[in-house]
Amino acid sequence: MMSGVLTRLIILAIAISGLGFGEDYFPPPDSKGGWRTLKDAAKVKKTTGLDVAKLDEAFDYAQKTSQHGGLLVVRHGYLVYEKYFGRGNREALPELASCGKAFTSVAVGMMMQDKPQLFPNGLDEKVFTPKFMPAEIFPLDDPRKAEISLGQVLSMSAGIRGTNPVYVKGVKQEWENPTIDNGPWSTTDEFALKQSLWCAPGECYSYATSSSHIPAIIVRRTMGMEMEEYMRKRLTGPLGFGTWGYAMYRPKLKSGIDADGRMFHTPGGGSIAVRATDVLRFAYLMLHEGRWGKEQILPAEFAKMCGRSVKYNPHYTHSFNFNVNEDGHYAGVPKDAFWKGGSGGYVIYVVPSLDMVIYKMGGTEGQYDPALTRLPVKYTYDGSRANWKATPAGDSTGKTLQMVIAAVEK
Repeated sequence: MMSGVLTRLIILAIAISGLGFGEDYFPPPDSKGGWRTLKDAAKVKKTTGLDVAKLDEAFDYAQKTSQHGGLLVVRHGYLVYEKYFGRGNREALPELASCGKAFTSVAVGMMMQDKPQLFPNGLDEKVFTPKFMPAEIFPLDDPRKAEISLGQVLSMSAGIRGTNPVYVKGVKQEWENPTIDNGPWSTTDEFALKQSLWCAPGECYSYATSSSHIPAIIVRRTMGMEMEEYMRKRLTGPLGFGTWGYAMYRPKLKSGIDADGRMFHTPGGGSIAVRATDVLRFAYLMLHEGRWGKEQILPAEFAKMCGRSVKYNPHYTHSFNFNVNEDGHYAGVPKDAFWKGGSGGYVIYVVPSLDMVIYKMGGTEGQYDPALTRLPVKYTYDGSRANWKATPAGDSTGKTLQMVIAAVEK
C-alpha cells in the first residue's frame, strides 16, 4: 500500500518537473534541436499560463515600432512564441546596436571570475591605471579620471559625457549642446579614452556609449585577446550559439579602422550581431543568474546586480548596462524585471519572478546590411516592408513588455 502511494508520488514529481518552470532545462544548440516548443495554443496556456491571442496583440503592436523585427517569448523553458516581420528571421544577423552593451557587461563579469587577483577591490577597482589602460593616455587629461571605478563605467556614472537626458541625484536635466555619443565612432579606443568628464565620478549619470567601450579595453588587456574572441570561448560557445559576430566593417570612420574598413577592436558600446533564438539564450543565462547547466558562466552575484539598482548609480534606473524596474515605473510589470534596448527597436527582457525571457527584435534597413558584418545571409526577404512608415507607438520598450506580461494568466 505504502509503496504504491510512493510510486504515484514519484510519478507525479517527475510529471511536474517535466512541465518545468525551466529550472533545470537548458536548450541544446539550434543545430541539435534547439529550444523545446509548444505549438498548440491550448497546450501553451496549460503548460505556461500564456494566452497566445494576447501575444499576437503584442506582436501586432511590435510591427508598428520598427521596420523589421519579431517577437519571441520563452516561459518555463518553452519557446512558446516566435513570429517575425520584414527582414526579421531566425537566421538574420542584424546589428543590435546598444544591446551589445549588455554582452560587454557579461564579459566583464566573466573576466573578474577568471582573473580575481587583478581585482582585489572588486567593482570598486580603479580602472584608469597603467594596469588596465594603454601607456599613451598618461598622464591623464583630467586627474579626476584616476578615481573612476569599474562599477561606475559599467553603470555610466563615471562622469563621462554622453547624451541627453542626464541625471544628477535623481533629477533629470538637459544639456543645451549635447555631444553626439551614440555612433560607431564612440566605440573606438581613440574616442572613448579622450572623452571629457562633465562631473566628478559617481556624482551623475549620462548615457555614454563610450563609457561602455572602456570595459572592452579592460577585457582585452586583462585577458590578452579581443573581447569577441574571449566571448566565443567563455560565453557563446558554452551556450551553443550559431553564427554570430560584430558589425566591425565601418569604412566611413576616420580612425580606429584598418585599410579594409574593419575596426581594430571589438566595440564594447554595441554593434553585436546575434541570431534571434541565441539572443534568448543570453537572456536565459541572466534569468538563471549566470548558470548554464552545471556551469556557472557568470558569477551569480554579478548577474543579480545586473537586474537591480546598484550603489554605483544612485541617480537613475540603470544598472550594469541594463535598465531595471525596481521603482515600479512600468505599471503591471514585476519590479524584478530588467532589460536592455538598442536603437532600431531591439529589446532583450528578463522577468525572473515570471520565469520568462522575451526578445523584441527590431531593426532599420541599414542594420540588416550584411556589409557591416560580412556574415552569410541564410534566408530570403520578400520586400514586404519596403514602404513601411513609422506610426506613433509611444514608449515601445515599456508597452511591449506590459502587453506580453498581460498575456500571463492570473
